[in-house]
Amino acid sequence: MAWKKYFAELTGTAILVFAGCGSAVFLGVDPAGGYLAVAFAFGLALIAAAYAIGNISGCHINPAVSLAVFLSKKMSALDFAFYVIAQIAGAIMGSALVRVLSEVIAEDNTGSFGANGYIDSGIDIAGGLLIEAALTFVFVLVVLGVTSDESKNGIAGIVIGFTLTLVHIIGIPFTGTSVNPARSIGPALFAGREALSQLWVFIVGPLAGAALAFCVFTLLKGRSVTKRRSR
Repeated sequence: MAWKKYFAELTGTAILVFAGCGSAVFLGVDPAGGYLAVAFAFGLALIAAAYAIGNISGCHINPAVSLAVFLSKKMSALDFAFYVIAQIAGAIMGSALVRVLSEVIAEDNTGSFGANGYIDSGIDIAGGLLIEAALTFVFVLVVLGVTSDESKNGIAGIVIGFTLTLVHIIGIPFTGTSVNPARSIGPALFAGREALSQLWVFIVGPLAGAALAFCVFTLLKGRSVTKRRSR
């Protein structure tokens, strides 16, 4: 039943946001090891979710990934819409739990419930868009590549999870790393005005990066097929 896919996406996104943003909120993000801890929290959460719900929904848990899959004509417009709705709802739930815990049993070391932002790092809007688009391009390109080969199904979750870790290591000092509009929407709703004013960057950048990844992957895949046929 279709609702199971959407519920799986909601659950998986909630896990990702709770684990990833929660690690930043409770542990803190600093160059002396905090970056790595948060990066691995996001990556390991994705690996866990992939093996928990991957066989139900594909474990997109990211509107940028769903966009690339939709452009690949592997899901309907209706499924795409409900996937995104479920992902955003899951991100809000994960962020709500982080906020509750930060107010009851722990201190928020980020001051924004793990929301993304570029202003404090000293870069401008163009820099934020470029970083998010580039990192999402890398991430989604890997997702498309590893999931297009059925022989790699057993390791797909691990490869994708560690790729998410990689892009977080690169991007955390600049934007906190989004590469996932739902992940950014959830915390921003609780963080308030400053986070909300920057939120559009973490929606437009990842979606643009995902669309570019689809275009490049389609081009590369088309050429590889042509070469095989010519042999």
